[in-house]
Amino acid sequence: MKYFLHIAILFLLLYPALDSTAQIEEEFDSIADNILFTREMNGSIIIHSHGWGLEYRIGKSLTVDKTLMLEVDLLEMKDAKEIKSINPFFTNTRSYIYGKMNAMYVLRTGLGQQHTLNRKPYFGGVELRLFYFGGLSVAFAKPVYLEIIKLDPASYRYITVTERYNPDSHFPDNIYGRAPFTKGFDKLKPYPGGYIKAGLGIDFGTINQKPKTVEVGAVLDLYAKPVPIMAFKDANQFFLTLYVSFGFGKRYN
Repeated sequence: MKYFLHIAILFLLLYPALDSTAQIEEEFDSIADNILFTREMNGSIIIHSHGWGLEYRIGKSLTVDKTLMLEVDLLEMKDAKEIKSINPFFTNTRSYIYGKMNAMYVLRTGLGQQHTLNRKPYFGGVELRLFYFGGLSVAFAKPVYLEIIKLDPASYRYITVTERYNPDSHFPDNIYGRAPFTKGFDKLKPYPGGYIKAGLGIDFGTINQKPKTVEVGAVLDLYAKPVPIMAFKDANQFFLTLYVSFGFGKRYN
């Protein structure tokens, strides 16, 4: 009991100092949270109407409500006609996309501006931003390889061999399944082009220095030559996609 009384008396003596320190820290955090930071960076996961991807941005404030941004996107682009198939006559087969000649991946690099529509109140809330970007878009077509069932003339037994998909000789009855994902990267073919992007961003983070964002927007990719994906349809030269992204970032000076 004696030690308890000593601790209680010591706490009562120190409490004013502790309380004032906490108030100072709280006031400091409140002031820091309302500083106008001039630089920003963030990373996002993109889910779009033809697949998914990743995004990275860095920016510098031009005015109070205008920011110049540099972005890099890396994403896949699927065809709307893609349907997974399996060979029903064999077990332990791997699914594949019948008729798919190339897997398409897109690398975008561009500049844009972000316009803040409202400043987030000090007590929290959301911040709305309009943005637009434009720049270079390069599509990479990776050939699709499949495991094909063939008769071995030496042993008269069926074996599987890895071949690049050929719509003239590969059919559902002799396709065993897809080849490993890494097969075909040595034969990537680039298709240069450009893109434009526009949309609305929402920052709902509670700390100004650490934004948490959701974006909705649209992107138009246009290439100098059509990019072949499926064997039984015309190749597309432009791709219009709608997307939503979720990101985290950092503001600093």
